[in-house]
Amino acid sequence: MLYELLYSLYIYFTPFNVFKYITFRTALAALSAMVITFIIAPKVISWLKKISMTQLIRDDGPHSHLKKAGTPTMGGIIIIISISLSMLMWGNFESIYTWVVMSALLGFGAIGFIDDYLKAVKKNPKGLRGWYKFSAQIIIASILSIFLYLNPNDPYNSVLSIPFFKKWLIDLGMFYIPFSIIVIVGSSNAVNLTDGIDGLAIGLVAIAAIVNGALVYLSGHAIFAKYLQVIYISGIGELSVFCGALLGASLGFLWYNAYPAQVFMGDVGSLGLGGALGALAVVSKHEIVLAVVGGIFVIETISVVLQVASFKLTGKRIFKMAPIHHHFELKGWSEPKVIVRFWIIGIILALFSLATLKLR
Repeated sequence: MLYELLYSLYIYFTPFNVFKYITFRTALAALSAMVITFIIAPKVISWLKKISMTQLIRDDGPHSHLKKAGTPTMGGIIIIISISLSMLMWGNFESIYTWVVMSALLGFGAIGFIDDYLKAVKKNPKGLRGWYKFSAQIIIASILSIFLYLNPNDPYNSVLSIPFFKKWLIDLGMFYIPFSIIVIVGSSNAVNLTDGIDGLAIGLVAIAAIVNGALVYLSGHAIFAKYLQVIYISGIGELSVFCGALLGASLGFLWYNAYPAQVFMGDVGSLGLGGALGALAVVSKHEIVLAVVGGIFVIETISVVLQVASFKLTGKRIFKMAPIHHHFELKGWSEPKVIVRFWIIGIILALFSLATLKLR
């Protein structure tokens, strides 16, 4: 990797020693991912238009969305490419945790790619059959969860950490495997459900990237972890670099995805990013904190579950439309207002999540 080459030169020129620091490489990863996004996005968007990889718009949704027909989708490949190239430059692939999170990003992204391809190119509105999609997600999450559970270098491989309590650790034993699967798959689908209006999901992902970056850095720093009374996991700090790349790629993509969007991320982006966030939470033992910082994702998912359950049981709908962001649109909120207000809530939840580190 590039950083290893540059760091090895410190014996000839001392300032190259700076490349060993995670914080420095995290900043470089964020900047690199953003620059890469700006470079490749226009070309990818043009290519998606050329091959008619465009979004299919539901006619039962807000009427304002009908004008979005023909907007390129599958832009999530821009994010994945940017993160991957940035990680190849500044990431440490000697860390197994880097491999786990990158595998989640690429694995779930591949599922989303197939789904997007079937929808846009094959003109199949349902895309990949739900059972096939869910089964593939379960398989990938199972492999990652079992790998982490069997990791001999992690003394907390089956432990669930409870926020606000210093030493309240629940050992789930083998039940941690299905729990991890639920977290990773649930996170992936939650981001997917939230990706319904311009810039909403990617903005929230950027916020989550900042919080997760702080969490993994502190958990991987022996002194800070001891001071804050959080679980110390050796080597996990390297995931800060991934979070930096995730932040940079998200902000770069938001430039093109902001209202009115020039491109949508599609399932390749939402499923991939959601899977990566879930894997980050499982690796760092901050699964419950993920539910807080990703509170909007959780609310969006719950709104869909409640809507479906209510309609099947009573024949009535709780919301005008689910996920809940569409409900507010149909109530008269403009799309930009929904986006910004949800971002504000996301920032508040992010700050509250960071507060759990000190309030113990």
